[in-house]
Amino acid sequence: MITIDRPYTGQVSPESNPQQRDVAGAGIVKMAVGAMNNNCYLVQCAATGAALLIDAANEAERIEELVGYVAPGQIGLIVTTHQHPDHWWALKETTAATGAPTAAHPLDADPLPVRPDRLLADGEHIDIGELSLEVIHLRGHTPGSVALALTDGDGRVHLFTGDSLFPGGVGRTTNPEDFDSLYGDVTAKLFGRFPDDTVVYPGHGDDTTLGAERPHLAEWRERGW
Repeated sequence: MITIDRPYTGQVSPESNPQQRDVAGAGIVKMAVGAMNNNCYLVQCAATGAALLIDAANEAERIEELVGYVAPGQIGLIVTTHQHPDHWWALKETTAATGAPTAAHPLDADPLPVRPDRLLADGEHIDIGELSLEVIHLRGHTPGSVALALTDGDGRVHLFTGDSLFPGGVGRTTNPEDFDSLYGDVTAKLFGRFPDDTVVYPGHGDDTTLGAERPHLAEWRERGW
């Protein structure tokens, strides 16, 4: 039997229980899976119970148990933030178990084990129950990486950034051009739009806020990673 811990700290591991954060209009469950300590997120509409799964990364049985406990039969969509295999190892099994449609950006769709039912575009919205999450295309870590922005009922923004933004810097890039692209998108589309209290939920590791990271933007630009 799965156990979900409260209060929410955002610090989870594959050996720990998932944690739930309750915000105005939504519940956010964070669970770490697999040897690469990937974060899998379940975002649930408090009013309707409809839910969104972000990155069926690994340990399909644990993800299925989580879904069955929190939102049985209520997964409206599974979003894969980008094409790297550690973010979709459990996608095929999770899709089969839940029957939920899947979504990804078209530039990252081909490597996925399940052809996306929905191709995401920058600026569009994903509606789950009464929740609406904005799709933000962030180029550089991969060509089709996306972040999802949820504004809760109190007006606070929650950003699910995949591997594009972490505490301490942007995601890994393999050449200066990709770094420039990712840094430019992150600074313009995230830091340039959202306030300091915006919560960042990355694809691995602990959460952060834009306010905690903003003072270091020039340092990231200087070091090039």
